[in-house]
Amino acid sequence: MKVIPLKYGTMFKRAFSQPDVFQQFARDILNIELNIDKVHTEYEYPEPIGFVRSQYDLFAEDVDKRIIVEIQQVKEGDFFDRFLYYHLISMVEQVGGFKEYGFDRTVYTIVVLTSTPRDGSINFSCAVSDMNPINEHGKTIDVYPHRLLFLCPRLANKETPPKIKKWLDFIADSLDGEMNTNDYQENIWKKIIDTIKKKTIDPTLLSEIKDDMAWEESKKRFAKEGREEGREEGREEGREEGREEGREEGREEGRQQAQQTILKQQQQIILQARKIGLDDNAIVQLTGLTLNEIKAVEKISEKD
Repeated sequence: MKVIPLKYGTMFKRAFSQPDVFQQFARDILNIELNIDKVHTEYEYPEPIGFVRSQYDLFAEDVDKRIIVEIQQVKEGDFFDRFLYYHLISMVEQVGGFKEYGFDRTVYTIVVLTSTPRDGSINFSCAVSDMNPINEHGKTIDVYPHRLLFLCPRLANKETPPKIKKWLDFIADSLDGEMNTNDYQENIWKKIIDTIKKKTIDPTLLSEIKDDMAWEESKKRFAKEGREEGREEGREEGREEGREEGREEGREEGRQQAQQTILKQQQQIILQARKIGLDDNAIVQLTGLTLNEIKAVEKISEKD
């Protein structure tokens, strides 16, 4: 069946914003139960927190859990820092005032990276970051339940936890735009496939998906153009450096030629002064040179 790949944020949000899909995803990925009746897309907190107004692809919470899911196609330079910031902001937002620092809800942030970065910075299918301290005996102290997870569907392997792997395999299977529906007989898979199959997509949503595609391609193109521009700038800097070296060599050659001309003039003046019988003091006044400089010029003349 032809499907819209889940690498596009618009499609991913449409499929996973269904409460039952989101709940099952959270259950398998996080091993938690989530009681919700709504999943928000492109969610923002009512008041900005920190210096950046964060917007989350998918956001859901019950009385004691807050879950954020971010879909990412191209790994950008600030990838890890940005999602750590998102994670921390969702914790800080809960602090009610300077007298209380408790977090009413445990925060879980899931980042799904649907590409395989060429820089090798992602070499795992599943990585979890928690904030629990470890004491001098190597024992983890369970005081912070919050977790930040990074998932890379294309890198699922035999060591990926089974419940997580089935979701990663499903997402990865969609990335080429085709899926074999016979492989997915459970109702949850059927529901997602029915959501992302091409014939069910309305024109408005298709235009949003095209925007996603154009944006992702643009980022790739800009990155490539940036590299090309960098190389060209490097080459231009090299050429400019060469030109500058050439100019410097030219200036040095000019200085040497000027010095040679001045030396010849001084030699001629001193020679003529000697011929007419001027003494050292008179030649010093005539040329503006010191007696030692005059002697040096005469030695050069003798060698020539």
